[in-house]
Amino acid sequence: MAEVGAIEQPWWNPQSVSPMPAHRYVRPEERLPGGLPDRTWPEREIARAPLWASVDLRDGNQALANPMDIHRKGRMFDLLVRLGFKEIEVGYPAASETDFAFIQSLVHQDRIPDDVTISVFTPAKLDLIDRTFAAIRGADHAVVHLCMATACLWRDVVFEMSAIELREFTMQAAGHVARLADGMPDSRLRFEYSPETFNVTEPDFALAVSNSVAASVWDACPDRPVTLNLPSTVETDSPNVYADQIEWMHRGLERRDSIILSVHPHNDRGTAVASAELAVAAGADRVEGTLFGNGERTGNVCLVTLALNLFSRGVDPQLDFSDIDDVRRHVEECNQMPVHARHPYVGDLVYTAFSGTHQDAIAKGLRALDVQAERAGVPVSGLPWQVPYLPIDPKDVGRTYESVVRVNSQSGKGGVAHVLRDRYGLDLPRDLRVEFARAVQRVTDDSGLELTSLRLWELFRDEYLTQGGGLRLKEARERQQDAGTRLDAVLVAGDGREIDLTGTGPTRAAALTDAFTRAGFALDLLSLTDHTVADRSGTRTAAYAHISMAGTEAHGAGLDPSPAIAALHSALSAVNRATAESLG
Repeated sequence: MAEVGAIEQPWWNPQSVSPMPAHRYVRPEERLPGGLPDRTWPEREIARAPLWASVDLRDGNQALANPMDIHRKGRMFDLLVRLGFKEIEVGYPAASETDFAFIQSLVHQDRIPDDVTISVFTPAKLDLIDRTFAAIRGADHAVVHLCMATACLWRDVVFEMSAIELREFTMQAAGHVARLADGMPDSRLRFEYSPETFNVTEPDFALAVSNSVAASVWDACPDRPVTLNLPSTVETDSPNVYADQIEWMHRGLERRDSIILSVHPHNDRGTAVASAELAVAAGADRVEGTLFGNGERTGNVCLVTLALNLFSRGVDPQLDFSDIDDVRRHVEECNQMPVHARHPYVGDLVYTAFSGTHQDAIAKGLRALDVQAERAGVPVSGLPWQVPYLPIDPKDVGRTYESVVRVNSQSGKGGVAHVLRDRYGLDLPRDLRVEFARAVQRVTDDSGLELTSLRLWELFRDEYLTQGGGLRLKEARERQQDAGTRLDAVLVAGDGREIDLTGTGPTRAAALTDAFTRAGFALDLLSLTDHTVADRSGTRTAAYAHISMAGTEAHGAGLDPSPAIAALHSALSAVNRATAESLG
């Protein structure tokens, strides 16, 4: 073992002490005194979606450089409803005239579906609570969300209160909420309480305040449950610690059957998704977050990622992301912020492979599904999804396969072949894939740029299908005779001479070999294959020839409505390429 500072490291780890002051961030205190040795969340699998609660219009909106106006808020609200959200926090009416006016417009214009519950956010200050209730006056039903930070640092530095004082202050605010709700008998109101900074609050204190608010003040019952929302306001610990905290609260809460246990993870450590998933396994019923994770600092937990993580494991997410690109466009317009190209499930590049080994595996996986579907007589969409490197079928979220494999200098034969097959229906033989991939590699190495599918097709066409220099086909005819196949054709040489081709044989390949040999092109036709191509140009045959001539091997390809002419074109292409190579 090698000693680095005060830490022993194995000999194979030569890393040295950094200049960064890590000692400033040592947190020796345990989040749960004594830990949680009998935790159960590691063994639990999430079998159904939690209740999703969008905070895009409040928490997300507060984090925007240019907060949404009423028009953008309306677009976001309509999107959330269309996606299937049933709880939507629509604003912070005491903080913004825009929020207040927007909430009033939702209520008075009857824009809230009967099965959607809006939520409004308020800090634990009496005048702000009054303003919040004024915003929802006339609503059929709503949730009033009361928030007060509870952690020691906030008590001491921000509020300058003792723990007892803060608890009393919070209970007074909760009582004020209850009294105002009693004054709106025509509205069915429920309550939510967030002990903000829960994750760095002493557990006993967080539990005591939560029980006081939910049970003692708000009298939580099964017919009128209280939402207890436990935020990791600033993410400071690994997800397992948060999961322990949630399970500990889940066990200790009074009237647990009358509590909707909610979590609100932030992403300061980049692990908000993991924290949310483990928290649900630990007993949480509800998750607050935003589309694509917009929020203060590094953001809130991304509800799209969470929902599609469930989807990728066969669990119905109960949200509709079947057109993910449309969702992204709406969110980008409302937030005026781009979604990163690598964002899970939605980014421009998340279903794309540039690496040759990845491309080859994806191409084989897609092809295997096609074969299985054909054998079973069902569409590919009816089969279990099993394709290397793709956790879900891009088509299930509205993407096409066009960008799954993209070609650059890192690509290999599998990726090149996949693009030609997927976009142009050309199923190249393996040896031809290898040869053409080398040609593609030369082009991409020289340019340093990605090749579009169109540019790849043009390279293949110019290399194998275009009748340029050398021999060109003028006319041809194939007939079946008792002895097999007879081929008659006329070629035109580069100098204008016409060359007659005539050959016979038991097969088309044998007739081709005989015809070229008689015309003075002694060749060995190593393979001749073909398949049908159906596209906008109609139904054609793609043929591929592999020959050996004068010690040189060459591939050729042909594309024609006639299988016989396609085969002749492929052999002619191979002859021209072999001749050019021997001369070069």
